[in-house]
Amino acid sequence: MLFFFLALLLCDTAPVLRETARAAGWPSAEGRGSCSVMRQTNVAATMRDGTVLRADVYTPRTSEKVPVLLMRTQYAKEAAQVKPSRYQTPDWFASHCYIVVVQDIRGQGKSGGTFYEYRYDRDDGYDTVQWAARLPGADGQVAMYGSSYVGATQWLAATASPPALKAIIPSNTGDDYYDGWSYEDGVFRLAFIEPWMMETIASSAAANRGDAALAKEIFAEGKNASVWLSFTPYGKFPPLRPNDPAVAPYFYETVAHPTRDTYWETFQIRTHYDRVKVPVLAFDGWYDSFLTGAINNFNGMRQQGGTLAARANQRLIIGPWEHIGWGRPDAIVSPRLKAIGPVANSPVNELTVRFLDHVLKGRDNGMQDGPRVDYFTMGENRWHTAQSFPIEGTQYVTWYLGSQGRANSSMGDGILTPKPTGAAVNDRFSYDPVNPVPSVGGHSCCAWLAGPQGQFDQSAIEQRGDILVYTSAPLDAPVNVTGPISVTLFATTDAKDTDFTAKLVDVAPDGTAINLNNGIIRASYRDSLSHPTPIVPGKIYEYHIKVWPTSNLFLKGHRIRLEISSSDYPQFAPNPNTSEPFGTARKSIVAHQIIWHDATHPSALVLPMLPAAVAGEGMDHPPGD
Repeated sequence: MLFFFLALLLCDTAPVLRETARAAGWPSAEGRGSCSVMRQTNVAATMRDGTVLRADVYTPRTSEKVPVLLMRTQYAKEAAQVKPSRYQTPDWFASHCYIVVVQDIRGQGKSGGTFYEYRYDRDDGYDTVQWAARLPGADGQVAMYGSSYVGATQWLAATASPPALKAIIPSNTGDDYYDGWSYEDGVFRLAFIEPWMMETIASSAAANRGDAALAKEIFAEGKNASVWLSFTPYGKFPPLRPNDPAVAPYFYETVAHPTRDTYWETFQIRTHYDRVKVPVLAFDGWYDSFLTGAINNFNGMRQQGGTLAARANQRLIIGPWEHIGWGRPDAIVSPRLKAIGPVANSPVNELTVRFLDHVLKGRDNGMQDGPRVDYFTMGENRWHTAQSFPIEGTQYVTWYLGSQGRANSSMGDGILTPKPTGAAVNDRFSYDPVNPVPSVGGHSCCAWLAGPQGQFDQSAIEQRGDILVYTSAPLDAPVNVTGPISVTLFATTDAKDTDFTAKLVDVAPDGTAINLNNGIIRASYRDSLSHPTPIVPGKIYEYHIKVWPTSNLFLKGHRIRLEISSSDYPQFAPNPNTSEPFGTARKSIVAHQIIWHDATHPSALVLPMLPAAVAGEGMDHPPGD
């Protein structure tokens, strides 16, 4: 330890790090702090079971003791989640006079042990936080940062209540590794889970074990995941070697546990907020795969956080972003999000430092205490601030589905009206799992080629007859829709099980139809995610579809549209309609669906509308104070 301390004092590697950053194409180091930075690689930390994890440590040259900023990643500590379009480099954060530690989690990168998704991150997170607090030059305080699974490593560590942990800054991450992560209202998140595991964690874990050939093979399969997304049964998925328990057992466990059972409860965040005793600054996006998890974490901590200070100091920022690029100009996802302009540029790095300076160094720098939500309203393209989400003063307005029985496609006669039509008609369509409705944008993860995410024109797919399209009259005045959206759907199917989907769309006067967000429900999961119950073919059921939240100003002359169907592929695994146990079905059947919207069965869309006085004027720039 003494040798390590002397080495840090004698070695200033900041120029080398800056050159490495330029060569790697990392973001520029504008806004650097005043401290020069020293680096040591592969620093060992021993976990409670003797497993050695390794980290790169970036230490500022200063005579004062400083806090530690910790990232625990499965995506290679050398990368530090810098590309694509995410964080500034570790030395950039260290230049603001923080010790920055980037650690490979168990079984990944240079660390020892066996990787298993979620399983070790609670205990290893606790042990690493306490170890980092004792590093030379550390003042005993540790904060954590990182996105996606690296956000999960923060929440899991925080639920272990390590005494040295003083704040977390998770981005684009969830509250539940079953619902809203692996599944969504009972439906497998195909375009996220399979490519993610192949291209990243399963291949990198193989490399960690020394199996370079397997790592290369799995990675190559993940780079062209579309070849495999249609493969069934999922429980025999070839690229992840179902007969080799060393390759990716967590994938097959995910498939084997399609309900919220004890397997998932082991990894929960949502039931352990009382163990989290720190302020949280969280970032997410309207098109991110974990948006609802970020909102649930914010609300859960406000209500159940482990200390009064923790409950009082929660902050959430939601921008016009997808999962990876955070809307920066070099993001390759969703050109329409990029077209919003410089207002979408990510404030993540700068706000992270200001938050750390306020919470850990006690600086009065404009970062307010107290709960706060900063959110971007699309359409208006301005930032707003609230103290809660949903926002106090939201008015929930019902729009009823109607038609003359021909709502199929955008050429049909489906309407949305503020009052039910009462007409004794229904709409029908056939759902064929072999020819599912394509995903065009949405809230997915992670590689954009496999996981459709962002906003796109839906006009082309709205020509399909297996999509029911319900559209309002042109609006006489702007309508601000901000918050969670729900659809009540009265439906019948002749299948033993099936899915129903819903998508909220903003239709411009020229016919451009932009998706805002979407939702899905598996019929057998209509009442419970833990104990699904069969349906009776031909019986009318009332379904409640949670369309994920958004914030959008429908401008005057625009129209509000709701799409109803039964598939959204590859974002979600198509339901084979056979009611066989998930992951076992090889064949499928066509389901014939009926959507009811008569006086007895008022199918409807419920929108969270904000009066102008509640929304306020907004700002043209990302949140600062």
